[in-house]
Amino acid sequence: MKIVTIDSSQFDSFADKHQYRNYYQTSKYGNVMSNFNYEIRYIGVMDENDTMLGASLLLLQNSVMKTKLAYAPRGILFDFTDSLKVDELVETLKNDLGKEGIVSLRMDPAIPMTIRDGKGNITNINNEATMIDENLKKAGFTYKGATLYFETEKPRWEALVILSKDIREIYKMFDKRTRNKINKAINCGVEIYRDDQKNFAPLYEFIKTKNAKPFKFYKELMNHFGNNADLFYAKLNTEIFVINSKKLYEDELINNERLAEQFQNLAKQNDDRRDIFNKKVLSDKLLNIYKSNLIFATNVLKENPNGLIIAGGLNIVYDNAAFSIIDGFHQNFRSLNANYLLKWRMLCDYKNENLKYFNLNAISGNFEKNNKYIGLNEMKLGYNAMVTEYIGEYDIILNNFKYGLYKNFNKEK
Repeated sequence: MKIVTIDSSQFDSFADKHQYRNYYQTSKYGNVMSNFNYEIRYIGVMDENDTMLGASLLLLQNSVMKTKLAYAPRGILFDFTDSLKVDELVETLKNDLGKEGIVSLRMDPAIPMTIRDGKGNITNINNEATMIDENLKKAGFTYKGATLYFETEKPRWEALVILSKDIREIYKMFDKRTRNKINKAINCGVEIYRDDQKNFAPLYEFIKTKNAKPFKFYKELMNHFGNNADLFYAKLNTEIFVINSKKLYEDELINNERLAEQFQNLAKQNDDRRDIFNKKVLSDKLLNIYKSNLIFATNVLKENPNGLIIAGGLNIVYDNAAFSIIDGFHQNFRSLNANYLLKWRMLCDYKNENLKYFNLNAISGNFEKNNKYIGLNEMKLGYNAMVTEYIGEYDIILNNFKYGLYKNFNKEK
């Protein structure tokens, strides 16, 4: 077995046919990352007959003493079920890459360990995953562990909405709160459109404080993935926003006056009087809220007569599926639930385009109510999403001597 450098077309030809192919392991993603201080290397794992057994995109970072750190995002693409081949792969990596000054390798193969429902119950198990984990550890890889949160380079838990059923059936399976929020967004005047001009600037305003990646990263992503990069926006129709806000206020005003009249007409000893009083108190609160909302909506209309973008999302389409990359919304309009309607429109579009599923990206693997990421989980799982638990992240030292120098230098810093 030997490691050779291959060109991008050779790599894509192998990677596109692999069982665990993914958009991170593509030359398009490599082209994106080449703009961010990474040396891009495509490697092939060859047997004695020069047959390619495996391949990977490696992101190399220069470190101290002419050393390099390697990361195989959602790779390496290789058969890890064969323990003898895994042992040989490790020795080959150490001999061929370690001698080049690549001191360590990190990888997180796109190998599912379990499939779960929205409550975290296991519905399917990849029987090979345990064997793969044991083979990797035995060969010298250090396992990051069965992490539940976001401790690794790529998320270990992701939520996917399967698009095989009729779109009406898909909608019926949503959580009731999700359907209510979608309807509220529609009633408030939120409208969704696909931005064919790929103007990422409005979305970046919503995400720049929560995400470490620079604006340029997303522009490069859209540039290299081209027609496979989809940008959606939620725009508030400010006229409809005012009309509906006014209607809510006026309807509640009528209800409030009716309750006040009922309360006055009931005798003090009437048992229903307390119930009417409680309803009147609640109506008073709603009336104040709707009045404030109407004032807010009126001001928004004055400042934005042509509407206002309040949410957006960027997706990548790969291998007959869509993958959410990033999304965000205007915090001042959080209550309008534009992000819920946004995802629903994405699902509808991708269903019409005959995609297999929509990957909503990362969630937490903790399904308990006290989970600090419970809001993130409930939002994504509310679309009747299933959960994929990936095998996780592994590290291996390829050159012990130079890795020691690297670690010592970092301690001194």
